Amino acid sequence: MGVLSWLITFVTHPEDLRILIQYKIYHEVKRDITNPAEFDTSGYNRKEMRRCWEFLDLTSRSFAAVIKELDGDLARTIALFYLVLRGLDTVEDDMTIPDEIKQPMLRSFHEKLQTKGWSFGGSGPNEKDRQLLVEFNVVIDETARLEPDVRNVIIDITRKMENGMADFAHKAVLSPTSTYIETIEDFDLYCHYVAGLVGEGLSRLFAATGKEPPMLAKELVLSNSMGLLLQKVNILRDIREDIDDARYFWPRSILEAHGFSHPAELREIENRDRALWVLSAMTLDALRHATDALDYLSLLKNQSVFNFCAIPAAMALATLQLCFMNSAVFDRNIKIRKAQAADLIMKCTNPRDVSYMFRNYARQLHAKAVPDDPYFIKISVALGKIEMWCEHHYPSFVVLRTSGGGRIHGAQGDESDARMRIVKRYEALSEHKSAETLARDPGRAIQAPQAASAPGGLSWQLLALVGLAFGLIMGIAWIVVWIVVTFLA
Repeated sequence: MGVLSWLITFVTHPEDLRILIQYKIYHEVKRDITNPAEFDTSGYNRKEMRRCWEFLDLTSRSFAAVIKELDGDLARTIALFYLVLRGLDTVEDDMTIPDEIKQPMLRSFHEKLQTKGWSFGGSGPNEKDRQLLVEFNVVIDETARLEPDVRNVIIDITRKMENGMADFAHKAVLSPTSTYIETIEDFDLYCHYVAGLVGEGLSRLFAATGKEPPMLAKELVLSNSMGLLLQKVNILRDIREDIDDARYFWPRSILEAHGFSHPAELREIENRDRALWVLSAMTLDALRHATDALDYLSLLKNQSVFNFCAIPAAMALATLQLCFMNSAVFDRNIKIRKAQAADLIMKCTNPRDVSYMFRNYARQLHAKAVPDDPYFIKISVALGKIEMWCEHHYPSFVVLRTSGGGRIHGAQGDESDARMRIVKRYEALSEHKSAETLARDPGRAIQAPQAASAPGGLSWQLLALVGLAFGLIMGIAWIVVWIVVTFLA
């Protein structure tokens, strides 16, 4: 980002300067993997793992920093998991590899992962991550060092993903000039293979390493939705770049519903009105997974794991809001500002705050919606579901009480909110009803405290009955003992 770009940003968004300075001063890096004290878990003292960390920085635009801050050996585990899948994805994306070579390579990639010394130098010279495959042997060596349970999860997810990728890669060869994804269902299946399985694998790894409860490994629907949300937003945002590279992911059924026979037609100026309706359809499809993502985040207990999952999810909603009803999506790659990303990173600390971020972005999306949009009502309903989820789990009229250091010391109702007045009215009616009951039957009010004074909240009648039964049993026992001693001694 050049000096001129920075100046333009600070003039148009003056608050960005404050946020970036605040991020620089107050945001603490939770972990330094290069610190010798971390070598036991990070493996940075081994040249193979050190090279893997370098590849993580080279191949990941957004995940590298949050991966490094994961607790203990989970950071190294997730880094290797990412590099394995990045290598697989590089083979699938490389359009210079002939299908007769790509198919068997994809379908046996999990075997390559277990073949010591394997690497691949046949990627196209312009493939951005080709060097990872050239030196893939270091990933194989480090994966072999993982615990068997953890390594088996990575191998299993790779096996599932490789076959799905191979199926869709073959469809791309059969339809080189147009989209090969026909329906929303096909789109869901594709995103499941390339991202939903990543979510499943992460949940299983979180559980296998003990950082999250074992039950998280079984939350396959929510894990899949987390992956689909991130993947669909990326596909929506990258439409111009994908068209330029002859990669077509937007479903044919959505394109044809608005009179388009090829994704490249979306870029034409005279088609922009209809192109925005296609963009709305893709936005609506991504929003389907928002509340599932919030459900998933609410299950996480480990702080570093929560940050790892919450930050990309919040950025996905921010990106979706930025792209919605924005025709610039068809001209260039759209990204959120660096200051906005920094602000999200600092605020993604707990499920309540993240859900409020989702709610705020939902409101901004709704503010941009127009009644002429054929998906206006469906989008409004989808955004309303986010609002309802937030209000159900974290009612907005309940205000947290905090100290000067930001520590939470309880909650109280917001007296200015109409719903709080309803609560107060309900409490007043309950007290009035109790007073009327006392006035009609004073003896009942006297009996209640007496009953409550019994240990454990039991009534004196029940205690008397228990005592009588105990005395009867003891009496019978003494009689039996007396008979035995007297007549059988």
